[in-house]
Amino acid sequence: METKQPLGGRVLTGPFVFFLILVLIGAYFAAKRFTLGIGAVSNMNDGYPWGIWIALDVVIGTALACGGYTMALLTYAFNRGEYHPLVRPALLTSLFGYSLAGISVMIDIGRYWQAYNIILPWHSNLHSVMFEVALCIGAYCLVLWIEFAPALLEKMKADRLLKKLNRVLLIFIALGILLPTMHQSSLGTMMLMAGYKLSPLWRTAFLPLLFLLTALIIGFAVVIYESLFSSVTHRLPLETTILSKLATVTFWCVLLFMVIRIEDVNLRGYLPLAFDGSLVSNMFLLENTFLLCGLFLLMYPGNRNCPKLLFLSASCLLIGGSLYRFNTYITGFDPGNGWQYFPSVGELCITFGIVAVEILGYMWCVKRLPIISVPQTS
Repeated sequence: METKQPLGGRVLTGPFVFFLILVLIGAYFAAKRFTLGIGAVSNMNDGYPWGIWIALDVVIGTALACGGYTMALLTYAFNRGEYHPLVRPALLTSLFGYSLAGISVMIDIGRYWQAYNIILPWHSNLHSVMFEVALCIGAYCLVLWIEFAPALLEKMKADRLLKKLNRVLLIFIALGILLPTMHQSSLGTMMLMAGYKLSPLWRTAFLPLLFLLTALIIGFAVVIYESLFSSVTHRLPLETTILSKLATVTFWCVLLFMVIRIEDVNLRGYLPLAFDGSLVSNMFLLENTFLLCGLFLLMYPGNRNCPKLLFLSASCLLIGGSLYRFNTYITGFDPGNGWQYFPSVGELCITFGIVAVEILGYMWCVKRLPIISVPQTS
């Protein structure tokens, strides 16, 4: 029998201090951005109105935070209760990932002090996909905090409040499945607006579906990666049996993605562009190489029972799926007129600082809150 409980141990370890330093460096550049303006720390320009903050922290970051979405989908929508031990750790990564993505957007917005206009009905543009993405992500952040509340209430031993919350929690779980399905596909729809400025290797009417599939793939891979890493780091029993079943679901998602991805480019006649030796073509080949490696590793059922191969396949899928999203927003985008973009030191430091905050939050929570399922000793 298993129970969720804090892992305990020292919080202020060597890795904790390292990531804390990254947070402080990122905070310095963030303060510089808010006091001197976005141009003081960013290389974004009129040709590239979005950069690494959107591509990494939001487009890729929210996909990496889809572990909670994928586990809720399997556990509650498909009634696969066997995955329940993986739900709370995945929910924790989703909570930090989406919350920090929201902070990244605030850093990226030029007139951040007017961001409240998005919730004012008379300023709402119901025909804007960007409005739908912003509203969905904001609402999902709130839903994630409510879904995570039981862990906090258990820690505080607020049993009466926990009982009341559990009565309505199913409503928020349903919203937690609906909202990511909407905005993850819409992140792909947004790049349809780029038109000819997006390379035909990525420009396709299937972008919404492909972005939704990468959200599922990356979400499943994160759960596998996280479970194996936590088990080794904290000397817990490996959850190989349940991860093997999860890897089977992941395999079919990757297979569907690759069939649609490659056949779409091929049928539109643009596959030769993948071999012209340019940076764009090389990045196309790189992203698909990682995805195919992850696919082949999961192809054989025996590999899904090997922790090392599971870890390797999850790593390949995380890199490949992230590259697909990065390439769609940055590498494959060419505004023309000689515009160029490469992230500045300040942009990179803020991004690393945001990632470090997520890691620090996760490290503290698993040691102080009932997150991880551990065998119950008799």
